[in-house]
Amino acid sequence: MKSTLGDIMQQAQRMQEEMERAQAELAAMEINGESGGGMVKVVMLGNRDLKAVKVDPALIGDDITMLEDLICAAVNDATRKVEALSKERLAGMTAGLNLPPGFKMPF
Repeated sequence: MKSTLGDIMQQAQRMQEEMERAQAELAAMEINGESGGGMVKVVMLGNRDLKAVKVDPALIGDDITMLEDLICAAVNDATRKVEALSKERLAGMTAGLNLPPGFKMPF
């Protein structure tokens, strides 16, 4: 029984280290989002920090509401891509665990 418990503890430690490494890799990744046919582009890091916003000069004018909407859409696009990439990268690590549906890891 002791060896089984020890094996489980070692496996949990390895999994924690792998998840920490994966989180660090994801945090450093740059994900691009865009809207308006590429007229508004954003760069978001994997930890969901917004790094850059690029706006086509043709959009700068009287219609500030449209520009604001396009910026929101580009940020949302990047956020969805970050979430999909996170799920894809971390799915392999949690595949052997019987986690309940809808359970989210702390990231």
